Amino acid sequence: VRRRWTVIGLTVLLFGLSLVAFVRVVPQQFFPDSTRPELLVDLRLTEGASHQATEAAVKRLEAYLDGQDGIDNYVAWVGAGSPRFYLPLDQQLAQTNFAQFVILTKGSAEREALRSKLIALFENEPWPLRAMINRLENGPPVGFPVQYRVSGQDIDEMRRHAHRVADEMRLNPQLSNVHLDWEEPSKSVRLRIDQDKARLLGVSSQDIAQLLATSLQGTTVTQFREGSETISVVLRGSESERVHLGLLPDLSLPVAGGRSVPLAQVATAEYGFEEGVIWRRNRVPTVTIRASLYGTVQPAVVVGQLARSMDLIRDSLPLGYRLEVGGSVEESGKGGSSVVTGVPLFVLVVLTVLMLQLQSFSRTFIVVLTAPLGMIGVTAFLLAFNKPFGFVAMLGTIALSGMIMRNSVILVDQIQQDLKAGRAPWEAIVESTVRR
Repeated sequence: VRRRWTVIGLTVLLFGLSLVAFVRVVPQQFFPDSTRPELLVDLRLTEGASHQATEAAVKRLEAYLDGQDGIDNYVAWVGAGSPRFYLPLDQQLAQTNFAQFVILTKGSAEREALRSKLIALFENEPWPLRAMINRLENGPPVGFPVQYRVSGQDIDEMRRHAHRVADEMRLNPQLSNVHLDWEEPSKSVRLRIDQDKARLLGVSSQDIAQLLATSLQGTTVTQFREGSETISVVLRGSESERVHLGLLPDLSLPVAGGRSVPLAQVATAEYGFEEGVIWRRNRVPTVTIRASLYGTVQPAVVVGQLARSMDLIRDSLPLGYRLEVGGSVEESGKGGSSVVTGVPLFVLVVLTVLMLQLQSFSRTFIVVLTAPLGMIGVTAFLLAFNKPFGFVAMLGTIALSGMIMRNSVILVDQIQQDLKAGRAPWEAIVESTVRR
């Protein structure tokens, strides 16, 4: 009280320093990883890889895991991801080139040790696949922590700009496993039909399509019952016809008059590449550039480091193309926005309650001024324990502000009671502070 201006000045200084440190030094986080002992390992081969190739990669990893300590058990899914055993699980679509391991370790220490070994395994040894090693997530599922999206109508142009983004991401030493979610183009075979020759032979494009479907996939010609089961009889070509593309032109095509001619007489096979999958967002073709972040650096920090180079790419995009941030940074922004949306109503309710309790604008103003001072302690402890500020910490900070205002209301009310009892202002402040 005697040195009130010194105390006020120091408080304002500490508050200002805490805000600067909070913005520039304290790392931002969406949700912390779960403390559960499970570890997820995603294996993704090249687009269009067979189920057998994926299964071979799974068996190779199984052989490695069998020699590791600290594992209770594990299970692998080939061709699809794990069913939902944990609410925020990032489930994967069924694909022949995808497999997922769920590894149950004996504890958090064993989980982290195995995670480090797996990261080194896939980085140092030649594996014909892309792997992602994840702890279970808290909060909404995000997948890869650092993501950027490029959207546009022309696929080739969009892919070119997406590779520019990927090149910038690869320059950041914190990121690994940088890739596009469209993967590699898939091999394709197209038949160019000579319609004039086909008409002369009395066949149509539909007849040729039916021949290919029967030979390569099979056509159900009849069914028979065996006990309570109905079994289909499928007509299809031999395995050599279905496996070797070189035999495709030699397929026998039935024509008018009961004769058969080689398919090569009416059609020519053209080999090329095409997009194996085209992802869309709001009906616009969108390619996502994703990366793993295995260190202690938070995704928001890496996105901040890449902000300048991404702004340059964004400014150079043609009209109709967009570059957006995804991943945990985007989800964190959505979560923060949902909380901020309710702040005006929250402030209005708090001010109304304070006015009803204190019945004074000046005392209400004093109580409200104490709420932001909690940032001094929040910033100090986050820096002291090297912890990031995430969604849960934000909710805790809001709750802390409420507790500070509650204590301030009690103190102000006690001072008013002492003043009404005839105490001097200085004595009332000191005594109330000691008691409360």
